[in-house]
Amino acid sequence: MALHRRKAEKMKVRKRPQVRCPPHLAWVRGFDCCVKNSDCNGNIEAAHVRNGTDAGLGVKPSDYWTIPLCGFHHGHQHTVGEARFEAHHKISMREIAGRLARKSPHKGKWE
Repeated sequence: MALHRRKAEKMKVRKRPQVRCPPHLAWVRGFDCCVKNSDCNGNIEAAHVRNGTDAGLGVKPSDYWTIPLCGFHHGHQHTVGEARFEAHHKISMREIAGRLARKSPHKGKWE
């Protein structure tokens, strides 16, 4: 009985690579923090939303999946995780990011 070596499966290639759009990120940073309370401080940052987006293991989501968060809340988002962050602040990060992406003057980059 001859033994045959099994071939390793090829890695799957993403259909569409993540979109990088620095002008959109700058535009998002022009808004106030999505969390409205007295804890806000620092510069506004474009926080990427991972849950339910085109993110993957070790892959940052596309830039259109971003929301404006102050430095404090962006750090809090990473510390507690997106689900707890959304529940605590009663917001939907994915919904906010989608609304901003549809209104972005730079949406031609990903449409």
